[in-house]
Amino acid sequence: MATETVAAEGESGLVFHPFDQFEIKPLFGEIGDPVSWYTISNATFWMALAALCVVLLLVVGTRGRAVIPSRVQSAAELVYGFVYKMVEDVTGKEGLKYFPWIMTLFLFILFSNYLGLLPLAFTPTSHIAVTAVLALGVFIGVTVLGFVKNGMAFLGLFWMKEAPLFLRPVIAIIEVISYFVRPVSHSIRLAGNLVAGHAMIKVFAGFAAIAALSPLSVVAITAIYGLEVLVAGIQAYVFTILTCIYLKDALHPSH
Repeated sequence: MATETVAAEGESGLVFHPFDQFEIKPLFGEIGDPVSWYTISNATFWMALAALCVVLLLVVGTRGRAVIPSRVQSAAELVYGFVYKMVEDVTGKEGLKYFPWIMTLFLFILFSNYLGLLPLAFTPTSHIAVTAVLALGVFIGVTVLGFVKNGMAFLGLFWMKEAPLFLRPVIAIIEVISYFVRPVSHSIRLAGNLVAGHAMIKVFAGFAAIAALSPLSVVAITAIYGLEVLVAGIQAYVFTILTCIYLKDALHPSH
């Protein structure tokens, strides 16, 4: 009898899976269909939507070049000025030629993060596969650029001339290891923060089904959602400014 009661409670109890929201599913077809590299999935749809938002903001929103800008044009100019100053301050004038790449990267991550906060949306940047590709693109790009611009002098980035001679080889090994860890930390930082916040919202949403906990759950969801709005913008900024720092190392390895 006790076993049947426990089983009944287990069947009627609260069951929720906070990580279901990160599952990649085909956009068309039946649920459970395999997802191949050519499958149009929820991930590809929301990434395409983020890219479309970038185009709408920068191309469509500013096509008039009005002296008195519209709200969309004002927003585009504000973001343009913000990222432009970031690139100039971190990398110097020489880094401004790479501004379009960094601007696009920032806006794509920003829109991906914020679109993921919509109800029933999917957050592409919560997947390490997406953030790893972005981080590897930055890592490979700045490494190739460093050798193209400086030749073998780029290796001076790992050789600390200011340190005592007997410590330089040890520091060089540490610097090489930290350099190759960059794409790992660069990608995990972005994905990990988004996964944690979205999972917490889902957990508290599950508790909302319990009448006694419902008011507390709503308050918690509101607070975490507000925090996630901040995190979405901050993580896009952190990813971008780290990209600028890595670009600075490629342009000025001796500094």
